[in-house]
Amino acid sequence: MPRYKTLDQLDVSGKTVLVRADLNVPMKDGKVSDATRIDRFAPTAVELAKKGAKVVVLSHFGRPKGRDASQSLAPLLGDLSKACGMPVAFGEDCIGDAAAKAISGLKAGGIALLENLRFHAAEEKNDPAFAKALAALGDVYVNDAFSCAHRAHASTEGIAHLLPAYAGRLMQAELDALGKALENPQRPLAAVVGGSKVSTKLELIGNLLNRVDILAIGGGMANTFLFAKGIDVGRSLCERDMAETARRILADADAAGKHIVLPVDAVVAGALTDGASAHVVPIGRVPADQMILDIGPLSVAETLKIFDHAKTLVWNGPVGAFEFPPFDKGTVELAKGVAARSQAGKLLSVAGGGDTVAALIHAGVEAQFGYVSSAGGAFLEWLEGKELPGVAALA
Repeated sequence: MPRYKTLDQLDVSGKTVLVRADLNVPMKDGKVSDATRIDRFAPTAVELAKKGAKVVVLSHFGRPKGRDASQSLAPLLGDLSKACGMPVAFGEDCIGDAAAKAISGLKAGGIALLENLRFHAAEEKNDPAFAKALAALGDVYVNDAFSCAHRAHASTEGIAHLLPAYAGRLMQAELDALGKALENPQRPLAAVVGGSKVSTKLELIGNLLNRVDILAIGGGMANTFLFAKGIDVGRSLCERDMAETARRILADADAAGKHIVLPVDAVVAGALTDGASAHVVPIGRVPADQMILDIGPLSVAETLKIFDHAKTLVWNGPVGAFEFPPFDKGTVELAKGVAARSQAGKLLSVAGGGDTVAALIHAGVEAQFGYVSSAGGAFLEWLEGKELPGVAALA
């Protein structure tokens, strides 16, 4: 990863600091339904305010086509104020006179939130003029939105070349955790990759096989690998046209001395519905009219036994259809096993991706992992080995 400057190298007293956050939070009936991203961002804003800065928060929200009142950031003010422990002012726009007015009204140590960046099409186009208009509002730029770092937008990439640029505390935590997981891990290094399709995670698997020692594959992806090995998977989700690719991956892993872990038993049913009649069968004995919807208890036990030899673990994707009990048991039990090893200091565990975070919350172990990334697409692209523009721009 590129070197970057943090708040430890920044004297903000008397300065106006533009902070890129990701406040694209879920809403229900006009209110924030999950304030996790707000709560995780707040420490950066509070630290800067306590050090005497005027703190100006920039964020996108949704995918508006121009100015759209239903996509305004104004409804977030209460939750952001609560998280920061002080009133947060609001700017009716993110550039121009309205933004300048909101900032001029701030005292040192005050915080303002500016309106949705995406009300301007120039934001996503990384328009130089728009980046310049943003930069004109402040003295220093802080990026605290790792979850947006895979996008080369004006507020994540363009502005970082126009002002002294630093990583916020959440960005720093993400980069530190991810660096320990893949850039310089304690070995053996293991990974769990789940999800439905091999075709959507080819780059991820390829990059991980170059880095990890153990790769456990679950979810619908595992069915494709099992089919590639000549195992009948019944009516399970399976990309049969990817069988040759799967065989090549298995051969490459074997040649490189990498251990790929596939299920040895499975939970099967005739339909994917809540409370469906399900039973466990050994892999290789899946009935022709049934679907594999979760890994079985023996698969969980054997995978955790293998993980006993690992020092670091990266997790992306559930290993079963966890949204539909009883097909959540494999993911839940595997997550609990990893969490227990993490809490015992035996394993550094880093997880990320929207479905993954939801699965860990469902299992009740999110707080017991070493680090759970709040990023979705950025986390996945980092796992794939891609350069993240918003991070590169901080170098």
